[in-house]
Amino acid sequence: MLHDLIIIGGGPAGVSAGIYAARKKIDALLITKDFMGQMSGTGEIDNYAGFPEISGMELSRRMEKHLKKFNIKIKEGEKVVKICRKKEKGKDIFILETDKKNEYSAKAVIVATGADPRPLEAEGEKDFIGRGVSYCSICDAPLFQGKTVVVAGGGNSGFEAALDLAKYAEKIFIFEKSNEIKADEFLQKKAEKCSKIKVFLNREIKKIEGKQMVQAIVYRDIKTGKESCLAVDGVFVQVGTVPSTGFLKGLVKFNERDEIEVDPETCQSSVPGIFAAGDVNNTRWKQVIIAAGEGAKAALNAYNWLQKQK
Repeated sequence: MLHDLIIIGGGPAGVSAGIYAARKKIDALLITKDFMGQMSGTGEIDNYAGFPEISGMELSRRMEKHLKKFNIKIKEGEKVVKICRKKEKGKDIFILETDKKNEYSAKAVIVATGADPRPLEAEGEKDFIGRGVSYCSICDAPLFQGKTVVVAGGGNSGFEAALDLAKYAEKIFIFEKSNEIKADEFLQKKAEKCSKIKVFLNREIKKIEGKQMVQAIVYRDIKTGKESCLAVDGVFVQVGTVPSTGFLKGLVKFNERDEIEVDPETCQSSVPGIFAAGDVNNTRWKQVIIAAGEGAKAALNAYNWLQKQK
């Protein structure tokens, strides 16, 4: 079956695009592995208009519930792994293949797949994933009751993770590789009030050690070059994200950060008919409210583009 539009992703951008597509009566299909996304891993969101205090998980659930009020087809539990373009009656058609070996086709596509956690690239990191190395404090913080943990990254996500962990862990060390803290001031102030949290600059985790579980890290003082060992029970990696765009390689144009280059006015990529919204594209600010707005913008422009094709 050929759809007018396929939306890939169930985060703020994908859900918003789905709502606007449904309101425009577009024959749309939304494909997503789940409706969790990066946002669900955020303990508290206080900058989304209308919701001064809400968890990322709760906002995700509300968005999913809102979307499902509309008459839009949804394929949940599938991940798009490849997109091909072919000509049909002189016009481009996009064929999407999923990890379930299913194929779906559409005249237009909105990519809203967000981003994945960026790995630390420390020795031993991959070996201890799920055994003390984590990328989600909301998911795993309760497993570290009374433990000592280190958070890699001094940005907003690092401080948010530390504050989540403070409800359970006995000691939390934040290691920031640079010589300055990048987190917002209000998060820094929250952390300062918590005696469990200690912040260190110019520290780079080089190795993660242990037997069955994480037992220690080897870190380097960037200023002196000296390496030291610190006993910890867990490592929470919060050093940024990588756009989830691998399935589009060779089809659209990317920038040096592997973000899809788009026209900021329309969210259209270098390929007519393929739009990108949210953290996958090259817009500057990666925020929930901006992703949601871009989802709406992409859907409205996809609608206009489809009308012109007729």
